[in-house]
Amino acid sequence: MIQIVLAEDQGMLLGALGSLLDLEADMQVVGKAENGEEAVQLVRKHKPGICIMDIEMPIKSGLDAAEEMLNQDCKVIILTTFARAGYFERARKAGVSGYLLKDSPSEELANSIRIIMNGRKVYAPELVDLAYEEVNPLTEREAQVVKLIAEGKSTKEIAQQLYLTHGTIRNYISIIFDKLEVSNRIEAISKVKEKGWLSS
Repeated sequence: MIQIVLAEDQGMLLGALGSLLDLEADMQVVGKAENGEEAVQLVRKHKPGICIMDIEMPIKSGLDAAEEMLNQDCKVIILTTFARAGYFERARKAGVSGYLLKDSPSEELANSIRIIMNGRKVYAPELVDLAYEEVNPLTEREAQVVKLIAEGKSTKEIAQQLYLTHGTIRNYISIIFDKLEVSNRIEAISKVKEKGWLSS
């Protein structure tokens, strides 16, 4: 029997998914979580074979939770509406076994669970295309600067935090705007979030 923990912040979808998977003769939902933090606790408690998680959840996102579960003996499937290259890239680094889109048919999810339990990985084809199409253009340092911009820090505060000069940070911001093809901080934050390039 494949034991499953589900994590989804939309209550109705969580209930529907649980009911659908419980209908499968070889599957049993042993825990339901409404955020990533609860998911990690339920996985530690029940030690299921699979944890299926959404990405954008309160308290802890699915990707944060997946990174935390890396050493648990539980395979993670990300089930999301977001086909974003940045999210997919981060999910692969976190060692997730599957990345599927919510608009896939329910029988596809059950089949994917069985394939993953047999040691293979399953990624939605749209994501594989996306991953090759668009790569995050920012260097690690530029990504750090964008993250601090997103936190509302001024150029001066960013300079102090990264132990760099005010002028260096201004240069970084200018390069970031060029690479992202945007003209201000708000557009830059919006673009990296939309692409899933804002590392946490």
